[in-house]
Parts: sequence; C-alpha cells; structure tokens
Amino acid sequence: MGKYPTENIGDLRRLAARIRLNALQMVAIQGFGYLGQALSAGDIYAALFGSGALRPRHDRFIVSPGHYIVVLYAVAAELGLIDPAELSSYGLDGALLEAISTERTPFVDLSCGSLGQGLSGAIGFALASRFARDDRRVFAFLSDGEMEEGQVWEAAMFAAHHKLSNLVAVIDVNNSQVDGTVTSVTTIEPIAAKWQAFGWRTEEVDGHDVGAVLRALKTRQADKPLVVIAHTDILGRLKSFPPTVDGHFIKLDASLQEVVIRELENFDA
Repeated sequence: MGKYPTENIGDLRRLAARIRLNALQMVAIQGFGYLGQALSAGDIYAALFGSGALRPRHDRFIVSPGHYIVVLYAVAAELGLIDPAELSSYGLDGALLEAISTERTPFVDLSCGSLGQGLSGAIGFALASRFARDDRRVFAFLSDGEMEEGQVWEAAMFAAHHKLSNLVAVIDVNNSQVDGTVTSVTTIEPIAAKWQAFGWRTEEVDGHDVGAVLRALKTRQADKPLVVIAHTDILGRLKSFPPTVDGHFIKLDASLQEVVIRELENFDA
C-alpha cells in the first residue's frame, strides 16, 4: 500500500486525483459511463481508504448504489488491493470489473442493484460484529437520490434503536440522479435534521475537503450510529466540462478526455 495509510492531507488530495484519473481511463474504454460519480466521491473515498479510517479486509464496506463501484475500483488499484491491470478491461464482456457491481465484484462486502438497500445490509454486518464481539466497523456508502427510498429510513430507525455505534453511513450529496437533479425530483432537505431526528450522530461536511471528511469519520459516540453527509459537485468542481454535460452518465470523447486529464494532472502534481 506504499505511503498509505496516511493522514497527510496533501497525500490524500493526490490520492483523490489519482482516483479520478483511474476512473476517467476506465470510462474512456467505452466512451461513456459513470465518471461523474468518481468526480463527486473521489475525495470521500480517498479519506475513507487512504487514511486508514476504514481498515481494508477487516472493516466492512457496502456500496449501496451499484454504479458507484467505479470509485472503489479506482482507489483499490491505487492501494494495491486489486491488480491495476484489471482497470483496462472495465465494463467489457466477461471482465472482472463490471460497470455496475454484482455478486462477482471483488473487494466489497455487499453491493446492491436496486437502490436503497445498502444500509439494511450494513445493519446486518453491524449486528453480526456486535454478536461476535469483534472490533470491526461497518461503512455503508449511499447516494442522496437513495434518500427517496423508504427502506433507507426504516433502516435508519432500526440502527438508532439498536444503538449500532460501529455503523457509519456516508452519503454523497451531489444533487444528481438519473431523472435529473434530486431537488427537481423529490425534495429531501433538510437531510441533516432528518438523520438527527432518527437518532443518528450527524456530521455535515464539504465532501471535496478531505480533511473535513476525515475528521467527520473519526467522530464516535458510544450509543449512536454515525452519518457523514458529504456535499459534493457531480463534476468534482472541474472547469473542463461544458455546462451541457450530463454528470450522471458522461459521454467522453477524445477532446474532452484530453482537457479533463490535463486538469486532473494539475491536482495530482
């Protein structure tokens, strides 16, 4: 794993840039795909995996929105958890790294197809860890569009009732879903107040500030699960994209790829 884990903010920012570059190269294979998810969540995954907040192969990790799996591949390759050569076959027929996660997906404890199910699965892992009396933490990654699913709130209520303090939910709040902006589909704000009302310890941060995400992940309370609400931009605040780009599913031609790589390499320097 090289220099990781580290809490050096500069190193974590560079890791986030590498995550985005890896995702860009994967999406470029087909010329379209879930690049926006890596642009919005790259800093979150850098803080989670690069800092040691989540201990790979020990703690549990759940990806509730399966199309975000590209971000996990990108960081896992940087940390030596999967063979970086596998990235070159992302999304191809028969490839190990599928564009949307399945039961074959490596290095994830649970990934979901239908949205809104990941938190329920994470609760199962958290309860198992409690019964086993081990020290595993369980991290569930969710998207803000999933807050429209009733199952998420049933699970949130259950986790707080059972005081699952080893459970952490991290939500990428990028205001993007397949039908448009989340705010145009169903209003979910105030997100933080809702999670607090359901009995969770709530940390609301700028999801592109790796230091803020890391500090939030380190907070714990003996009798409450933790939710980190990370506000992000679906295009990662990059200036290379024209305003007409659909961030949820990006079409990537050679000229756009070139300018985006150049901007990301400046972050990676």
